[in-house]
Amino acid sequence: MGPNPWARVRPTAAPDRSGRKEAFTEMRTPLQRGFRTVPADQSTGWMSPSVRSVFTVAFVTVVVLVALQLAVRDHLHAVPWLALPPLVSSAFLAWRWVVAVGVASIVGFFAYLWILYDFSVLTALNHPVDFLVVGAAVAIAVAVSVVRERDDDRLRRLTQLALVVQQAILRPIDNRLGPFDIAARYVSARSGAEIGGDLYEALDTEYGVRIVIGDVRGKGLDAVRLSSTVLGSFRHVAFERPDQRRMVDDLDHAVARNADEEDFVTAILLQERGGTLEIVNCGHPAPMLVRDGVASYLEPESMAPPLGLGPSARELTVRLQPGDRIFLYTDGLAEARQDGEFFPIRDRAWSLIGHGNVGDGLASLETALRRWVGGPLTDDIALMLLDYRPEPD
Repeated sequence: MGPNPWARVRPTAAPDRSGRKEAFTEMRTPLQRGFRTVPADQSTGWMSPSVRSVFTVAFVTVVVLVALQLAVRDHLHAVPWLALPPLVSSAFLAWRWVVAVGVASIVGFFAYLWILYDFSVLTALNHPVDFLVVGAAVAIAVAVSVVRERDDDRLRRLTQLALVVQQAILRPIDNRLGPFDIAARYVSARSGAEIGGDLYEALDTEYGVRIVIGDVRGKGLDAVRLSSTVLGSFRHVAFERPDQRRMVDDLDHAVARNADEEDFVTAILLQERGGTLEIVNCGHPAPMLVRDGVASYLEPESMAPPLGLGPSARELTVRLQPGDRIFLYTDGLAEARQDGEFFPIRDRAWSLIGHGNVGDGLASLETALRRWVGGPLTDDIALMLLDYRPEPD
């Protein structure tokens, strides 16, 4: 949709906000699901397909190595290779399955020597160095597996905690608010950790339906904290301020009080009253209007600075028509690319989000985006899709 007008223009603001203003000036923005953790007993037990597969491969490898040694006899000493199956399986299996693979290796080694020396037990046991090599490998593999399981369990608990925090910050949005059918979706760039600084909320107030979507500069817990501050303030002032521009002032003050020196929040506020949509854009990627098969960006003549940098709110007013769809997103979508080429959201908007219900539209968009990128996303993405369906008079 063209270059970001804030890429090289530094907005004026109070001196105590200069650090955050400079950081925002340097930022470049190319504008154009439910998570479920798997319990440990299900992911490491025999009923897990991955456990069965890895254990089977390891066991078959032991058998193949023993058969190979019996076939070549004295021409190749491959017995120490029996140390490999338990070592490799330690990267995938629980320690008890690693022990089973290790026992299979030791038994296979003994069986080979027993057969080789005409079923003489004493002669078969007269290879202490080889037994020591395989036994040490089994012990090391079991220790590695125990440490890995402990780390996996810690990560699992942290992931569950992250999910709880995310659900507490981004509350579920009603499917129907005022004249809108609404769907929202948070797409995490980190596998199993749906937590970040992207935010959204939609509320039905006496002043009309009010919506916010935003993105906190930075990542980690500081971004989550500031995101929570913005959402908490919005949930309060949306019911108190009849003027959306006053809401922006309140949110700006909340960010300025709680943000670090270089932090800010890009955001869009929307308000629908009587079929008119009022939009205030504070340094955020412009929303998209999808109407009659055509997608267009709702861009103001001049964009206000982000929250925390003293934005002077400028409203863009749009008259809605039944069937209009408003698509809101954070810059993780605008920056998604494949071999340097940005995801063509405008060209594909109608085919992805222009028909069907809003929930299916966002699901189709996420699927198409992941296929386009062909790998992990570089940033979290918050998505909202509004379908204007006013009740008949």
